[in-house]
Amino acid sequence: MNPVAIFRHSISEGPGYFATVLDRHGIPWRLIKTDESEPVPADPGNFSGLAFMGGPMSVNDDLPWIAPVFALIRDAVAADVPVIGHCLGGQLIAKALGGTVSRSPVKEIGWGAVDVVASGTAHKWLGAIESFESFHWHGETFTIPPGAERIASSQHCANQMYALGPHLGMQCHVEMTPELIAAWCRDWAKEVSDLAQHSSSVQTPEKMLDRVEDKVRGLNATADRIYSEWIKGL
Repeated sequence: MNPVAIFRHSISEGPGYFATVLDRHGIPWRLIKTDESEPVPADPGNFSGLAFMGGPMSVNDDLPWIAPVFALIRDAVAADVPVIGHCLGGQLIAKALGGTVSRSPVKEIGWGAVDVVASGTAHKWLGAIESFESFHWHGETFTIPPGAERIASSQHCANQMYALGPHLGMQCHVEMTPELIAAWCRDWAKEVSDLAQHSSSVQTPEKMLDRVEDKVRGLNATADRIYSEWIKGL
């Protein structure tokens, strides 16, 4: 099997639990570090799937790797190579396929419920899950790209997840581990603490780290369901 290409856009936003699931299934993967100016591959046919992780930048920024990523995503979808996106990754896929990405009415940072739409497509990806507590860290949001279907939403973000055949875009972070959450809380502690004083959609680092092991364990169970469905398309 060709490897899954995992695109990292920031050194602190690696594949996390997604890589754990791939390893558990014996699926090879290759990390492509756009944050270190590693070139974006031109041919999606060299990979069994493409995965895009998060990042602090905007898909609307004029960065050298963004246009090649858009082209790669479009070529992958045309060739039925499964793609999956987490937060920034979900925004990249949405914009590449004709959606838009813009500033969200509020920043959504911390733990919060994601509600699953009652539909056949949502059931395919999430089974009997009706709602789950996910981790969030975003200030922008995507529209659902043409032909795709929204399958999940949250109180602060209507478009949390969409599916298009074997392809999945997410605004939420289902790939989190306790280590990743601790690193983000450490790196952005002051900014987030200041925001939390003025917005109910932003949690303090202390709140995000409270019972983090238990919360991540529950999130991992949801991620297992999502990733197992995506893997079927490889």
